[in-house]
Amino acid sequence: MRIGEMVRRTGVSERLLRYYEEQGLLAPTRLPSGYRVYCEKDVDTVRRIRTLLTAGLSTDAIAKVLPCVREEEERLVPVCPDLVAELRRERERITRAINDLQASRSMLDTVIKASPKPATARLQSA
Repeated sequence: MRIGEMVRRTGVSERLLRYYEEQGLLAPTRLPSGYRVYCEKDVDTVRRIRTLLTAGLSTDAIAKVLPCVREEEERLVPVCPDLVAELRRERERITRAINDLQASRSMLDTVIKASPKPATARLQSA
């Protein structure tokens, strides 16, 4: 299938499909004219990429993960021995990012609460 059909089937833009190819995540065949041709397996690969991106993985991490997972009953299952350790490291990275964001939100809440009431709010409460 050509790129337009791939966009329709996956809901992913042409630009993102090209980006996935640049990152080594997708490898469509090329016609002599340079047009990309995707197969059914590529549709599944894009679905896996989207799932892993949603899970918070970077494209670098996904490049390591993709060859080491298979799909079972609509869930990804690791098949390489080192993959679980890699995923645990990614989970820890995400946990650290969440903790940092929560600390930032807490600091913002403190600043917001310390701000004086706007003049209109002071007039209404009087």
